[in-house]
Amino acid sequence: MTDLPLPPVAAPYRLPFHYGALHNIGVDYLVDPEPVRDLLAERHPQLTAAEFDGRACVSLNYQLYFAQYPNGGGITQEIEFNLIAHPTACAALLPRLDYQQYARGWDQTKQLGIARIHVVCDNPLAIDAGTRLYAEPKYPGWFESTMPSLNGPADAQSWSVACRRAGVGADGLEPQDTLLFSLDADLAGLPHEPVNNTPITGYGTDPQERLLAGALNVYQPYRHHPLEPAVAARRIRLHVPDSGTELGRHLGELIGPAPAAGVWTYQSPPVAAHNRPYYVPSKL
Repeated sequence: MTDLPLPPVAAPYRLPFHYGALHNIGVDYLVDPEPVRDLLAERHPQLTAAEFDGRACVSLNYQLYFAQYPNGGGITQEIEFNLIAHPTACAALLPRLDYQQYARGWDQTKQLGIARIHVVCDNPLAIDAGTRLYAEPKYPGWFESTMPSLNGPADAQSWSVACRRAGVGADGLEPQDTLLFSLDADLAGLPHEPVNNTPITGYGTDPQERLLAGALNVYQPYRHHPLEPAVAARRIRLHVPDSGTELGRHLGELIGPAPAAGVWTYQSPPVAAHNRPYYVPSKL
């Protein structure tokens, strides 16, 4: 066994990082494994692509989360372009799974994780923390998003995320008009089930090519929607207007016209409700 030290926690950060609330949608695509292997060899050489009945898995993972700090709070949005992979050295530990078993959380070794290729984020502090703590390939962007909400129509089950280019200046995030890609998912009426698929292991490779792994614990089940190709073609839409960017090229080369294989969602339950007012009579 190798005596590995723990990676340092860069100041001023503290771990674990606690989420106050999380709203999350992930869309999985089963694709040709060869381009996935090539990209992993370039970005994460100690990882091997997971295969499910001969197909690799690419996942787009959008998060809206709130965090409370001693001096206030912050809201962050980000989206990850991930490849499902495992450490090459741990291949003998993994059970043989098909995609639906993986999506239901059957891999209790948690070696099957997300190899981050792109992480676009609208919070400069979160970009710095993700890069320095977890070796995430994280850079600025901004979002226009809609999602189901208890403060919206009761029957709304659609998610829509538009990811746009941004820079970071002296005053913080500097949004630009360029659309990187958009993702739309209409989940109304689709079969779904609760799944215990966390902790989710996230992988990063630091500048010294050391492989880092960090687990995200979510304390309630996700909701998983398995998708048949014909349903996915009607309900899930990925739009990439510019294949000239690196992100656009990877989306086109790895996903292309492939239909989504499954969608998983999580929305934090409310902790309080301010109720409807009523009139108080002046006399009884």
